[in-house]
Amino acid sequence: MRFKGKTAVITGGSSGIGRASVELFLREGATVVMGDIDEAEGIAMMSALGDAFLFQKCDVTQESEIKALMDYAAEKTGGIDILFNNAGAGGPRDAIDEISGDDWDFAMALLLKSVAMGIRHAAPHLKQRGGGAIVNTASICAFQAGYGPIAYSTAKAGVLHLTKVAAAELAQYKIRVNAICPGFIQTNIFAASLGANKEEARQINSVLGQAAANAQPVARPGVPSDIAEAAAYLASEAAGFVTGTHLLVDGGMLVGTPGSWNPEVPGMLDAIAPEHLR
Repeated sequence: MRFKGKTAVITGGSSGIGRASVELFLREGATVVMGDIDEAEGIAMMSALGDAFLFQKCDVTQESEIKALMDYAAEKTGGIDILFNNAGAGGPRDAIDEISGDDWDFAMALLLKSVAMGIRHAAPHLKQRGGGAIVNTASICAFQAGYGPIAYSTAKAGVLHLTKVAAAELAQYKIRVNAICPGFIQTNIFAASLGANKEEARQINSVLGQAAANAQPVARPGVPSDIAEAAAYLASEAAGFVTGTHLLVDGGMLVGTPGSWNPEVPGMLDAIAPEHLR
C-alpha cells in the first residue's frame, strides 16, 4: 500500500503501459484519476475498477483539457500527489526528408508539449500538498537512431531534458521529476502506427516480441507491468532521493552491440583481428 491516501493522475491509461499502471497504483492504495481520449473505455473502467478510480476524457494535445483533468482530480480527491505523464502514440513515421510541418507539430504536441503542460498544470496542486512526484514516459529512442521514427525519437529526447530542467525548477517545492525509458514493450503502439486491426495487431506483437527477445540480453519482450513497476518505484517514497534522472527499462537493449552479450555473435575485435590474435 505504497500510495495509501494519495491521488495519482495517469494519462493514457486505457491500455498498455497506462492500464497496467492504473491497476498497480490502485492495488497500492492510490486514488487514481485517469485522463484518456478513449471515453468508452474510460467509462467501462470506472464500472470495473471501483470507487477509487475516476475518469476524465482528455486529449493531451489540448492544453485546456490537460488543465481540466488536473483541476478535476484535485477537486474530486482533495489534491494531487503523483502525476504519470504516459499518454502517447507512435505518431508520423515519415523520414526527415518527407515529413510535413503539420505532422511534426502534431508529434511534438502529443509527445513533448503534453508532458510540459501536464507538469505545468499539475505542479500548483502538488505544491499545495507540500510536494510529490512526477514521472514521464520517454523511450530508448531518445538515445540513438534506429529505434523509432524521427519525430517520435526527437520528442522523447526532449522529454528527457524537460525532466531534468523541471526537476531543478521544482525541487524547491519538494516535487521530484523523473523519466522512464522503455525498450520494446508488447503493447499495441507499433501496430496502431501501421493501422492494424485487432488480429493483425496480435500477429505483429507476436513477431516483434520474438525479435525483441533475440535483440537484447534479457531474452523476453517487455510487458506493460515492467514499466508500471518502474513508475511506481519512481513515484514512491523509496525513490525519495531520486530526481532529474531517467530509468532505462529495456532488457539491456542499450548495453552494447549483440557481440557484447551474445557469445554466438562475433564482437568487433573478433571480426577485425587476425585469427592468431583472437
